[in-house]
Amino acid sequence: MTNNQTGPATSQRLAAEIEGDFVVFMIGMRVNKLWKVSAWLPVFLAMPRMLGELAKHPELGLLGGRFAGGTLIQFWRSAEQLNAYAQARQHVHLPAWRAFNQKARQSGGAVGIWHETYRVAAGQYETVYVDMPAFGLGRAGKLVEASGRRRTAAGRMGGQVAVSE
Repeated sequence: MTNNQTGPATSQRLAAEIEGDFVVFMIGMRVNKLWKVSAWLPVFLAMPRMLGELAKHPELGLLGGRFAGGTLIQFWRSAEQLNAYAQARQHVHLPAWRAFNQKARQSGGAVGIWHETYRVAAGQYETVYVDMPAFGLGRAGKLVEASGRRRTAAGRMGGQVAVSE
């Protein structure tokens, strides 16, 4: 799991590739009542435990991810693996989720959480990285030179290769 953009920038023009379908999962929280620390602090503290567990167990399906401000963006192999992790009693998420729900009912809206899940079909995405270290999908998958059909956004999406980008 990557939480920042580490590593040296490359002077190459690269694109990300990932084999097969995958899932983009975004999740965040919003503190609505800052003074109700007991309601939002457990939510904040639960995430590092989940990320640590997922980093130790790649077989659970997390391919990579990073924080963008207060939003965590993750790449998963499948929605089935994401849902299995979320619902598994033996993993960190479900007990944390149950504790949050219990506290949330008692806190009067002190903290909100949200998530969005997107299924991405194989080849139905486009990326480009110029003078960047491995980042986003480029860290979850692999980086390849953005040449040939990958030279343009349309080409990277599997469409017609345009004259310029």
